[in-house]
Amino acid sequence: MDLLIRAVQNRRVKVDDSEIGKLRNTIESVPAANQTMTIYLEHRPGKPARDVTLHLRWKTISILPPTNKSKKYAPVSFTAILITEADPPTGEEPLEWLLLTTLSIETFQQAAQCVLWYRFRWLIECYHFVLKSGCHLEKLQLETAERLERALALYCIVAWRLLYLTYLARNTPDASCEVIFQTHEWQALHAFTYQTNVLPTLPPSLHETTRLVAKLGGFLARKGDGEPGVQTIWRGLRRLDDLSSMWLLLNSPRSQAAPWSCG
Repeated sequence: MDLLIRAVQNRRVKVDDSEIGKLRNTIESVPAANQTMTIYLEHRPGKPARDVTLHLRWKTISILPPTNKSKKYAPVSFTAILITEADPPTGEEPLEWLLLTTLSIETFQQAAQCVLWYRFRWLIECYHFVLKSGCHLEKLQLETAERLERALALYCIVAWRLLYLTYLARNTPDASCEVIFQTHEWQALHAFTYQTNVLPTLPPSLHETTRLVAKLGGFLARKGDGEPGVQTIWRGLRRLDDLSSMWLLLNSPRSQAAPWSCG
């Protein structure tokens, strides 16, 4: 298994089995590559989406253990990659990542691939957030590991579908909502939202439908709110499940033949 992690501490490092210095000073002394790369950063809380042009520099180093534990632990070899933003917009804090990887980095393309992988860190954190906070995976009290694995397999699908819907609605807003939602789901959502049984002839867009679902989960859709996140969409989908089940019940042939009555 290889690692790609973010460096936090400015550790003591050894280069070429002799030179000893600090991690940041060592990597900053390496000239940046002649090439640059541009990536698109998704919207994050407090951070708008934008394109970022990056300089890359990298070097193979060995991180030394703390002095008081040097007899217990051996140095660990990594390739350090320093990613810095070339021309940040006015008022924006420049992007900077200091990464450590066990992968061998010899070319700009290999270093750039690590940057592209690390770019998905926020998406991965959202995935884990859905598993822990949405599915309450950590609160499961199952008696065996086998049962826990089965629950995890199911919740992984739930979390994936939720993230897929969230980002697909942002990237392909004009697509038909039926790429994700079944017909009775968007019909129930439309009828409940607008309090009418007159349905549109064509399915609404995925963007519009997703926002309506998020409103069920507490999304206010104010001008400065941006796009809904996974939490409000998650709560909205749970409500939509109840609404669509009732919609199917009320519109089944049996219910139309024998209408509900009281008394």
